[in-house]
Amino acid sequence: MTEKAEKLIIRLQNVTRIYKVGVELIHALDGIDLELRKNEYVAVMGASGSGKSTLMNVLGCLDRATSGYYELDDKDTTKMSDAALANVRNERIGFVFQSFELLGQLSALKNVEMPLIYSRNGWWSRRKRAKNVLERVGLGDRIKHKPNQLSGGEKQRVAIARALVCNPSILLADEPTGNLDSKTSEEILKLFDQLHREGQTIILVTHEKHVARHAKRIIHMRDGQIYSDLPREQDPAYKNTIQNDVRKGPK
Repeated sequence: MTEKAEKLIIRLQNVTRIYKVGVELIHALDGIDLELRKNEYVAVMGASGSGKSTLMNVLGCLDRATSGYYELDDKDTTKMSDAALANVRNERIGFVFQSFELLGQLSALKNVEMPLIYSRNGWWSRRKRAKNVLERVGLGDRIKHKPNQLSGGEKQRVAIARALVCNPSILLADEPTGNLDSKTSEEILKLFDQLHREGQTIILVTHEKHVARHAKRIIHMRDGQIYSDLPREQDPAYKNTIQNDVRKGPK
């Protein structure tokens, strides 16, 4: 690894997240230890209720852990105020969601500008930065189009551009191809591959094996715990997917 790639940007130690439902305590996260280094591409997999979405919410500072330690970019997030966490979400973390979450009345350019309006850094050059990142994701000719004038894949590219415009430490993608057809899904996953090659750190939450195979490291969750954390080539789900591709032959 290069020195740049070796920088530790995420560290979780014994992280729990407990919800109270009536008189019952639900351990959505149950003692999570996790380290993530710069330019890693990680897929988090698990069935519904496994804890993968709760983990993403904690990593994205959308939710606080009940106990444990979460360090992001050498800063202890567990001691941050709500205002400080809001700044972290805006400037250090990029979010990509299954449903795009675009503002329908705004153009692609205006949607991508939005995070910079609330940023302490770069708001004065937001139009130029938004245009540059839209060109980066292949939408330089769609900057004036509103969401209802864009295809599903183009909407997701706008969402990815919006997530990237603040130069985040990590890109968190929650089922980013869930609303797309197979051809468009593959195009979006190739874009994630490209972003990873350019140095972006990516955490991809998915239940689809063919999506997870794009990552370089695959984490499996069950009952709020990590039960498998392996390089892609050593992960059984990846091996099975490759074997199935071989059996099917070329398309």
